[in-house]
Amino acid sequence: MSNNSSTTAPDADVSTVWHTTIDDAPVALSAQDDLVAVAGAEGMVSVLDTATGTRIDALEVPGGLLHLELAPDGRHLAATGPTGYALWRRENGQMATFHTGAWSSVARWADRERVAVASGRRAVVLAADGRELWRTEPAASTVTDLAWMRGGRRLAVAAYGAVRCHERHQTAPVTTYPYIGSHLALAVAPTERWICSGNQDASIHIWRTRDGDELTMSGYREKVSRLAFDDTGFWLAADGAPDVTVWDFSGKGPAGTAPRSLRCHESITALAWRPGGGGHLASGGDDGTVALWRATAGRPEGRLRPARTLDGDAAVAALSWVGPHLLIAAHRDGTVRAHHLPSRTAL
Repeated sequence: MSNNSSTTAPDADVSTVWHTTIDDAPVALSAQDDLVAVAGAEGMVSVLDTATGTRIDALEVPGGLLHLELAPDGRHLAATGPTGYALWRRENGQMATFHTGAWSSVARWADRERVAVASGRRAVVLAADGRELWRTEPAASTVTDLAWMRGGRRLAVAAYGAVRCHERHQTAPVTTYPYIGSHLALAVAPTERWICSGNQDASIHIWRTRDGDELTMSGYREKVSRLAFDDTGFWLAADGAPDVTVWDFSGKGPAGTAPRSLRCHESITALAWRPGGGGHLASGGDDGTVALWRATAGRPEGRLRPARTLDGDAAVAALSWVGPHLLIAAHRDGTVRAHHLPSRTAL
């Protein structure tokens, strides 16, 4: 791994603070305060200092990786892969690996003490020290995504045919939101008014949590595998085509409306809203470009241009914001860059 600082970009609003290279092809990225964690396809976890990009720790998970997530306080990390999952403790640098033999797609922290892991057809909830607290009954197929609700008291579990919600320590679901299809991504609005799934059949399916009323947005050219709500819960960004689509969930929701379209990439590989609810979105593409958008500007059905693009040499694997001013981008050639945006309003 190497670490190099760069010169400031011509426009002082954006500068590259540091860049480094990891010895694996990144597939996922998580950042919390002073730590950045990068998962590599072959199983390398690189833990970096947010301010400098300096390596703090390097760990290996046999069998490869699909996803990782730092706990909210940065004291623990959960990583998942094709053969199981692992937990890392910052205070002693120790990693416990669980070789379950089950495809483990994602991990989601409820708080600093509890994490849910998709493990085959179940979701398993663990304490930060690795003790199993409870698990869900088997779903119809492999669990593809998870989301916590109600302050960590309810867990939404996406698998073929439905999104099922489980109360803490309840094996059976208390609420089921059916949809016949394969769910690839799950997004719950911060307001918890809406649950959305991105699907293999090139659609987004939406449930209103109050009454289960549902809506399908179809017509995407490709499967929808990335969904992201902004901090307000009023805007949902999705892939599924060369355009990023941004749907308006304010008021009565998106029924009968058209999205804004954001075109920059031939294929979208990452989405991340800037914290703070200002309508700023970062997207990454297979061309190596990171695009910065005023994603809620203009009118429905309008096609927006990026406010700025940041170039890279390889496809963008993942994006993550550290507060409103620092954007971390991991590229598939192993390059990781930190871009600084000093103003909340500038892109």
